[in-house]
Amino acid sequence: MTTVRLTAAQALVRYLAAQKTEDGDTFIAGVWAIFGHGNVAGMGEALYGVRDVLPTYRGQNEQSMAHAAIAYGKQLGRKRAMAVTSSIGPGATNMVTAAALAHVNRLPVLFLPGDVFATRAPDPVLQQVEDFGDGTVSANDCFRPVSRYFDRITRPEQLLTALPRAMATMTDPAECGPVTLALCQDVQAEAYDWPESFFETKVWRQRRVRPDVAELSDVAALLKGASSPVIVAGGGVHYSGATKALRAFAEAHQIPVVETQAGKSALPWDHPLNFGPIGVTGAQSANALCGAADVVLGVGTRFQDFTTGSWSLFKHPDRKLISLNVAAYDAAKRGAVPLLSDARTGLAELSAALGTHKAPVPDASLKADWFAAVDPLTDAPADGNALPTDMQVVGAVQRAAGPDTVVMCAAGTMPGELHKLWKATRPMSYHMEYGFSCMGYEIAGAMGIKMAEPDRDVVCMIGDGSYMMMNSEMATAAMMGISFTVVLTDNRGFGCINRLQMATGGAEFNNLLDHAVHTNPSKIDFAAHAASMGATSVKVSTIEELEAALAGARDVQGPYVVVIDTDPYPSTPHGGSWWEVGVPEVSVRPSVNEARAVYEAKSKERT
Repeated sequence: MTTVRLTAAQALVRYLAAQKTEDGDTFIAGVWAIFGHGNVAGMGEALYGVRDVLPTYRGQNEQSMAHAAIAYGKQLGRKRAMAVTSSIGPGATNMVTAAALAHVNRLPVLFLPGDVFATRAPDPVLQQVEDFGDGTVSANDCFRPVSRYFDRITRPEQLLTALPRAMATMTDPAECGPVTLALCQDVQAEAYDWPESFFETKVWRQRRVRPDVAELSDVAALLKGASSPVIVAGGGVHYSGATKALRAFAEAHQIPVVETQAGKSALPWDHPLNFGPIGVTGAQSANALCGAADVVLGVGTRFQDFTTGSWSLFKHPDRKLISLNVAAYDAAKRGAVPLLSDARTGLAELSAALGTHKAPVPDASLKADWFAAVDPLTDAPADGNALPTDMQVVGAVQRAAGPDTVVMCAAGTMPGELHKLWKATRPMSYHMEYGFSCMGYEIAGAMGIKMAEPDRDVVCMIGDGSYMMMNSEMATAAMMGISFTVVLTDNRGFGCINRLQMATGGAEFNNLLDHAVHTNPSKIDFAAHAASMGATSVKVSTIEELEAALAGARDVQGPYVVVIDTDPYPSTPHGGSWWEVGVPEVSVRPSVNEARAVYEAKSKERT
């Protein structure tokens, strides 16, 4: 057996460089790194040696670097991924939030945090978290519940089994998610005689699980007997590359489609069978269909509570739930009839099983009535002096968007407004992180999207609250010359949660800046702040000025930030469904008691 002597870190990066996609690209497209004592000598030297084939990017915060990596993988439909490495202490724990985000959204990312010395010779080492009852525990154990595969590398040769397992996890449609390989810092630098065969090129192909014959027959029979079926399109439609298959299936069998946050853009917004967004942030058209549906076919969705209206949305007394999903965990949720399958393959075989069967024609007036109600909300205000609403900002961005635009967001007010109002024209033109709804994902995520698809126009919608949480990768994007547009809506606080607080009977408290304990009023100049990090920025006052500023985005190199003040109170009054948020059972406030009565009544509608 021919061997080559390398350190564990050198072997790790050489192995990653040899793992390819079906298109011939390296599956791991690059490594984000902030070096510290726990990874600079081992991983740092190793990455330098492969910098021409496995580029290393330097960010400002470990969490936001990981967000960029995750957004990259999401935008490419999980076909490629990135890795992120840190030192052993706060750098490692900074990444735990991002790991949870990737875990919830089933997205591939490779975490390579440094760890304590395997020898324990200098124990306790700088930044080491000591467990008084377990000497094997380190800070990296925080990654265990938010990783799909976790391993602590205490000997170099352990990589011979750990790395293939890591790759298998990230490339498996059902198991896909974050992988953590905690690298003991002394082991990174240890040498081992590695088999040359370990570094041979390997191509990872997308596995397409075919449906079981019996399950397929059961599901086909349910759909043939349905009088009012509906399809719920989730993110799995995109990850399977099944948007064309979904369209063909819906058209062949005349079944209307509604979209989750992750599934939005699976069908063009103006397709006759696309009845819009579902759930808490859904359209009246979609939710009405779901309320009357006797058969609900979920495709690639995990049926999150925002999708199901906390399971109050599907009201038909004889409703049957079908879950076409590549993950057995999701396929069996809530007593669903499972169809364990890849979405693209499953839809094609289910269509063949249905033959010429067509469902009754859905009521097109539902969709027409929805747009008649909400389209005026996105128009510029008649009163040019009025403080713009978020709906009007969405309208301005929509009018400025082109065929290659990707609109993205993660948390706050905008996810709901975009889900309801944004008109997505093509697959993957809508990028929403709403599984974890992580404030601070937006700036780094926009950078990751642009790195994944440099020819697309990326528009990041972000509120002032999320911007304040995490904005430092703006400087990274400026230094790397990565161009995207940021529309920053300043409603002076956490407007979304303030409205929820009011809706549950609470007093306005500690969400908007005016309702927090501050000695001095806010004087944050977001445009100046973005400019200080290298972005081109402008503050506008009206929707007309916003549209003019957006028109100039194409002439800007690097990040372009447009700041506009918005009214924190209005939101789209149409559509939506109940969302379960626990309201206090006892209160001295009449408004809370009234909200509790509504909560108890709505709770009884759960199916």
